[in-house]
Amino acid sequence: MQSKRRWSMLFLKGIAMGAADAVPGVSGGTIAFISGIYEELLQSIRRVTPANLMLLLRGGPKAFWEKINGTFLLVLFSGVLVSLITLSRAAVYLLQNHPSLLWAFFFGLIVSSTLWMLKQIGEWNQRNLLMLVVGCVSAAAISVMSPVEAPMTPLVIVLSGSIAICAMILPGISGSFILLLLGMYGPIMGAIKNFDIGVLGLFLGGCVAGLLSFSHLLGWLFRHYRAMTLSLLTGFMMGSLVKVWPWKFTTQYRVNSHGDQIPLVQGNVLPFDYQALTGHDPMLLFALALMVLGGLLVYILEAKMNSDR
Repeated sequence: MQSKRRWSMLFLKGIAMGAADAVPGVSGGTIAFISGIYEELLQSIRRVTPANLMLLLRGGPKAFWEKINGTFLLVLFSGVLVSLITLSRAAVYLLQNHPSLLWAFFFGLIVSSTLWMLKQIGEWNQRNLLMLVVGCVSAAAISVMSPVEAPMTPLVIVLSGSIAICAMILPGISGSFILLLLGMYGPIMGAIKNFDIGVLGLFLGGCVAGLLSFSHLLGWLFRHYRAMTLSLLTGFMMGSLVKVWPWKFTTQYRVNSHGDQIPLVQGNVLPFDYQALTGHDPMLLFALALMVLGGLLVYILEAKMNSDR
């Protein structure tokens, strides 16, 4: 019974990661971190090595499955996949029709997550403070970059998957926003919606390659420079707040392949300026309520983690 409950909770965490990854500006790695599965995820991915693949021949599928923590990976990524196929449509709809409310929820979640991560660092010195600043500035700089248009070639699709998946497992760095910067967000979301097996196969291949290689680097950093790595990741999350500020004013649009106008360059504005500039209701009370809800969710997850220990 305890095992079923654990796997059910893990599946739900995967769904939350997938929903976050579907929104440009929010990272599934943030959800993994605040839900307490981040380091186990990295360790499990790092075990998928050629040496361990030999266990399939020597010890059989069961030995290999246990070595790589296969059930954990299967349940978690099943949740992510189900979420991307189902909730991604809802996330895209909210992003197009109620962006301020969606951003407000994630803004509160990330602020609360940042405060939680600051407590995990434990020790503060010049090196950790420097890494915090570097992470914050880097994520903020990425957040204000303008998207480009990349050609839909097989190589570009594979490379996009490799780069985006690395960002997706970094708290504070949004893989979907990286896709947006590369001009690949629309095509990939369209491929998911239309089940384009060719594009999805190339993209997932790139994701697997990037995930297996980058997870080793992150694992090594956690083993040897844990506090500095946590400081850098916390800085990433702080810097990402620039992207998820709820009230934005679009200064430049682009036209997609369907002839629709898509926001290209946006600037953050205050709620009352937002109404004056756009003519839309900032829905301040609703947005503040969703910020509080996002923040409370982190504390609920933290309380549950503490109760499970």
